Amino acid sequence: MTGSRWRPAFNLALAVGVTATSPAFAQAPVNSEWPVYGGDAGGQRYSPLAQINRRTVSDLVPAWTFRSGELSERVERGSPPSLEVTPLMVDGSVFVSTPLGRVFALDPATGAERWRFDAKVPANAGYGDFTNRGVAWWRDAQADARGDSSAVCARRVLAVSIDARLFALDARTGLPCAAFGRAGVVNLREGLRLPPFEFPAYQQTSPPTVVGDVVVLGSSIADNSRINPASGEVRAFDVRTGRLLWSFDPIPQDARDPQFASWQGRANATGGANVWSVIVADSALGLVYLPTSSPAPDYVGILRPGDNRYANSVVALRVRDGQVAWHFQTVHHDLWDYDNASPPALTTVRVGGVMREAVVQGTKTGQLFVLDRRTGEPLLPVEERAVPRSDVPGEQASATQPFSVITLSPHHFALDSVWGPTAEDRDACREAIAPLRNEGIFTPPSLQGTLAIPSNIGGAHWGGVAIDPETRTAFVPVNRLLAMVQLIPDSLYDPAAARAISSRTDDQFTRMRGTGYVMRRRILLGPSGLPCSPPPFGELVAVNLDSGQRRWSVPLGRMQRDSSAATPDDWGSPNLGGPLVTAGGLVFMGGSIDRSLRAFDSATGQVLWRGTLPAGGKATPMTYAYRGRQYVLIAAGGGGVWGSGDAIVAFALPETR
Repeated sequence: MTGSRWRPAFNLALAVGVTATSPAFAQAPVNSEWPVYGGDAGGQRYSPLAQINRRTVSDLVPAWTFRSGELSERVERGSPPSLEVTPLMVDGSVFVSTPLGRVFALDPATGAERWRFDAKVPANAGYGDFTNRGVAWWRDAQADARGDSSAVCARRVLAVSIDARLFALDARTGLPCAAFGRAGVVNLREGLRLPPFEFPAYQQTSPPTVVGDVVVLGSSIADNSRINPASGEVRAFDVRTGRLLWSFDPIPQDARDPQFASWQGRANATGGANVWSVIVADSALGLVYLPTSSPAPDYVGILRPGDNRYANSVVALRVRDGQVAWHFQTVHHDLWDYDNASPPALTTVRVGGVMREAVVQGTKTGQLFVLDRRTGEPLLPVEERAVPRSDVPGEQASATQPFSVITLSPHHFALDSVWGPTAEDRDACREAIAPLRNEGIFTPPSLQGTLAIPSNIGGAHWGGVAIDPETRTAFVPVNRLLAMVQLIPDSLYDPAAARAISSRTDDQFTRMRGTGYVMRRRILLGPSGLPCSPPPFGELVAVNLDSGQRRWSVPLGRMQRDSSAATPDDWGSPNLGGPLVTAGGLVFMGGSIDRSLRAFDSATGQVLWRGTLPAGGKATPMTYAYRGRQYVLIAAGGGGVWGSGDAIVAFALPETR
């Protein structure tokens, strides 16, 4: 889907900052880059830098702050803008993109602006997830071979705008590359099997992926409102010209495709199954790895019977022609909004004493799948288990679902486990949960209402995993919240009553046109605004990828009911950003609610440092070295109740004098 939204009922908090003086720090490489969204093409989010380490991290101080200026923009429809970008640092510049389609090149040492490009995105189009998570970068190897690396557009920034345009910009000047597409831009709305039913139903929120001279990208689709909101083709373009090279539809349209039968003849009746997260690549194998989402609509599958293969999957495509090399489905016939929201990560693991190339996928179901990078075969055990059947007329829920040996968050909830800080909270939560159908994970949505565990924001969400390749450890932020989901027949739906309920609660009502049902859902919170599930509400989990065993888990973040009283640290909080791991023995992770950036000891999970941000850190940090100094950057601009902001904040050790 387009990235599940959640409006917490509690107020946001300010984190406690830590500053200190520092001794002279160890020399870092003069320049060490972060050239790709995930640090490398495989998305491990690992840096070999160690100037900032367990010993020195307590001395981190703010180094510079850049503001995009978008806080002053008026947005009157849809979600507020959310600055979730992971910047790049490559070729001596930091590159940042924003929800309103601006791209900035910054000085890595000071954050000073070098150039800007403005895509002039219409601000009031009613976008769902109003964000942009980054750009891609390309170097012209042919120009380098000719000794002409300074030629116009020999270095390019590839950027997307939320209104679905792909731009190629000269990395030195920010000017569009005239030979690319039409005067530097490709309109991504053109050529779709199903054009979007309305303008904001088709968006671009994640950076493209560049493999050689090919740029590959998916799309973000509003997939709750109807059976055919838009088609979710993944497409490849020539990075020099913008010419379309191939297109892959995760909903197979050709009866000769081996997975066409898994849609039982109804593959042309629906859209979605798109890739709204980040695609990663193995150039040596010539493969890109797609984390696909659910077909539309999320909660009713009556008109798309079958397993719906390629949806809710890791799909490996050949870069040269877009053909499927293999696929592995993480959820059959999705009815829970359990799309693969996070990027896969490519790494190496030891299985049976043999090193194997792997792809690791975290899921909203609170699981981690470790697959062979060449074949999709599970490298750690996965079994099909029986799950509850649907009682909605005409719905054919899958009889089994895949379960990995690695479980990150709870899959069951007993009524006597209801939590709340007061008796009023506990009573209200018990009253809300007691009538719901509650048979654990994969209990289908129902007319009476179903308890969803994990909720639609995970388990693991779009933040994904970071992997230390030296210790073969994955670090995964997870949410531990409950939700309720109810299907209301159109004939029984009262819009006025729904509006009255929504004015008092966080209930969302969405008419799923073409299905005969309205979807009602909410995260289950007590009157205090705190969750009905016991803390921790969010965790950072470390997993040994060789064995699947948990190394440690610690509460992540802090929640507050008002601006004056902090909740305990061991309660944790939901978070929607991602982690960064470094050779300095540190895992950096932003706090979506408590406006912070934390550094955890990668061996133990102990919090070693916490820095204050001007807004929610609902983003993934990155790091680089420039002129011998290591920097850690994170976007602070969570959006709306997460703490609206427009800042890129850089931390570093104090400069030696």
